[in-house]
Amino acid sequence: MKEELPTQIEVRGGRVHNLKNVNVDIPLHKFVAISGVSGSGKSSLAMGILYEEGSRRYLDSLSTFYRRKIKQGRQADVTSIKHIPSAIALRQRPSIPSERATVGTMSEVFNVLRLIFSRLGSPVCPNGHQVAPSLEIAEAMSKSGEEMGKISCPTCGVEFFVPSAEEFAFNSTGACTNCGGTGKVRQLDENKLIADENLSIADGAIASWRLPGRNFMPNVAEFAGVRINIPFKDLTQKEKDFVLNGPEKKYKMDFLSGTGRVFHDFEALYENAHQAVLRSAKTSKSERAQKRISEFFTYDTCPVCHGSRLKPILLKQLAGGLNIAQVTELSLEKLKDWQEKVEKSLPQEMHQMAHRLFTEFDGNLQPLLDLGLDYLTLSRNGNTLSTGELQRIQLARTLRTETTGVLYVLDEPSIGLHPANVDGLIKILRKIVAQGNSLVVVDHNVDIIAAADYIIEIGPNSGERGGEIIDQGTISDIKKSKNSLIAPYLNGSAKILARSLNTKAEDEIQIEVKNYFNLKDVKAKIPTKKLTAVTGFSGAGKTSLILDSLVPAITATKKHEKLPKQVVKLDSDLKNVVSVDATPVGKNTRSTVATYTSIMDNLRKLFASTEEAKAHHYTASYFSYNNKQGACPTCGGVGSVTLDIQYLPDMEQVCPTCNGERYNQKIKQIKWHGLNIVDILNLDVRKALSIFASVPKIKRELELLQEVGLDYLHLGESTPGLSGGEAQRLKLVTHLTKSQKNTLFVFDEPTIGLHPLDVKVLVTVLQKLLDKGATIITITHDLNLIANCDYILNMGPRGGSNGGQIVTEGQLDDVLKNDNTLTLKYLKNYLNQLKNN
Repeated sequence: MKEELPTQIEVRGGRVHNLKNVNVDIPLHKFVAISGVSGSGKSSLAMGILYEEGSRRYLDSLSTFYRRKIKQGRQADVTSIKHIPSAIALRQRPSIPSERATVGTMSEVFNVLRLIFSRLGSPVCPNGHQVAPSLEIAEAMSKSGEEMGKISCPTCGVEFFVPSAEEFAFNSTGACTNCGGTGKVRQLDENKLIADENLSIADGAIASWRLPGRNFMPNVAEFAGVRINIPFKDLTQKEKDFVLNGPEKKYKMDFLSGTGRVFHDFEALYENAHQAVLRSAKTSKSERAQKRISEFFTYDTCPVCHGSRLKPILLKQLAGGLNIAQVTELSLEKLKDWQEKVEKSLPQEMHQMAHRLFTEFDGNLQPLLDLGLDYLTLSRNGNTLSTGELQRIQLARTLRTETTGVLYVLDEPSIGLHPANVDGLIKILRKIVAQGNSLVVVDHNVDIIAAADYIIEIGPNSGERGGEIIDQGTISDIKKSKNSLIAPYLNGSAKILARSLNTKAEDEIQIEVKNYFNLKDVKAKIPTKKLTAVTGFSGAGKTSLILDSLVPAITATKKHEKLPKQVVKLDSDLKNVVSVDATPVGKNTRSTVATYTSIMDNLRKLFASTEEAKAHHYTASYFSYNNKQGACPTCGGVGSVTLDIQYLPDMEQVCPTCNGERYNQKIKQIKWHGLNIVDILNLDVRKALSIFASVPKIKRELELLQEVGLDYLHLGESTPGLSGGEAQRLKLVTHLTKSQKNTLFVFDEPTIGLHPLDVKVLVTVLQKLLDKGATIITITHDLNLIANCDYILNMGPRGGSNGGQIVTEGQLDDVLKNDNTLTLKYLKNYLNQLKNN
């Protein structure tokens, strides 16, 4: 009898993070969506168990030699997993690429483009004759050694070398010698040298003299005859010139140090305002110092390669009438037209080769087009892309392999996607399954969940109150379920308004931007003290208008600096800007909820004030696990130790000395109200509130955490492991204690990782900021959030060259009457689907 193939992955006893010994069966060869509120345990199941075990078991099949060269994941905390395929994951937060990465290099389209130019291009001989593409050139490129690429010009007979594919690489031999292949050069911005010409030098007018080791320059300038106690603007031209460009010279003078010590006949080396920056840039080693120094520089287009990154001589070679830099400046949607021109320009005998090269080219390009990235260019810097764009490029590379029998685990693939692009993503997801693969998607987008073959819900709440399977089944099963949290959004019974919209007339911010990417002449008005949604297709210009123009313009105004070049006008009374995104809080596991807030500082003071601590002379520093006086001597306050097991993955285990508690035994003996500091850090916010009811400073911080919906977090919980939604709300805690009437808060994709119910919580938190007088702008595609905004600024009509305009603006009811754009059509349809919106 033929044995039947398994139909599901069987997970038994899943205990990763907050998962409570879950048992769950996940259908194979299906599109499975995992839903749940933020922090409920979705990613723990998808990434922590399915991906970690699927990838680890595949790597176990390789030889120890190869396993040693590959970073291996840890074994998941699970009793058993059966029938799990090899796994590939696309994470919620792809790493930010370096300045050398472009859309072309990340997608590998540029690699094929270099081959096309070296094999199908028309080079120029040293005497300036354009040589038509031919098989002779392609054959010459196939030779090895000194003969590779050598041809003769059919016009003048001179022998020369045709550039190889390697030479067209700006990260290799083709790099412009002036900028090193970055396309930009760093130049000192003289406008940044003077902080405020209304100040005197003694009061800090010269910004570059505030750099480390330069704070005595005002004294040297005074000794040299410059008046330092009058406004800089009132100095003579000679004095100003000395400050900015004076000669480097040693002055023998008496010098009073910051500690009050007098140095007689001190030889002080004078560095003018320019030299202070340039010298600091060369000598400073710390990352913090370099970041501060970088503020004095601007990055301008390289004058040699004009931003192409390549040696200018390479730009003489053409294909389809364009050089390689011109092709990379075309939007992806226009590359097909260029391809046709190249193919038409080739002789018949080259068509077979061209077909093979362009088949590879199309294979890399088409997934990008299918995922709605048609507005991007190959030359676009990778570090300027949004999280959603980065993830889609990553997804496109994965799709190109057309594998079968693989488990794909995707974490929030809808990030940064316009509702219209979600339809294209769903087609791609179904294609993955149709190729014979299994697909697990963690997402909150209702359309994506509705498109799944099977849904698994984790909850019911976050943290300790989550980690359970609360529902599972087909879309029709879930729609009828009373236990499901996502069902109301699938069956149309959800109520999405979480606040009363503000229709009252307020003041407004006015900004005008010209000639910045696809923004040609944009004049925007944004009301103050309201919640505004900036919407539109990816690439429509939302980031260019708000994050690249408005935010730095308000910051520059506060510092009395010039507006960014593209900002023609700014009319705003706002003084401060706070940008909030969903990036992790803290750089490592030493950062916890208690340390990120002021709770830890107050706890340390509290314990240091006890009679027992005083008897042992324990100061507040003893109660920090980041100091050797308080830290466990074995793990140094980390709570875990990593063991190198040679050919196996490094094993991280709980510290055997402190059992993960971070502190040494002496500190754990000190108690406040019967609890030591470890006991308190193990409390969640709710329990801690009752204990610290009589300690105002700690109580207030705990109440704020409760107000933003984070009362389930433990005080000692590591912040880098928090979800995107949790990270955002934690960042807002410090801003809820004071008036924000002159502050603009900008949220970039604030609903990343948020269930529709979490969006409601976020809206209530935003309302608390509005109650403090704040002005809020959200850059978002989330229809639930848009529906809760007082004002909508819709950009488009599409992305790239087809965007860059304000298409519609106004209050929600007003813009819905004008449904001439896809954004508003999707919003209107979504609201109409809900019975009680």
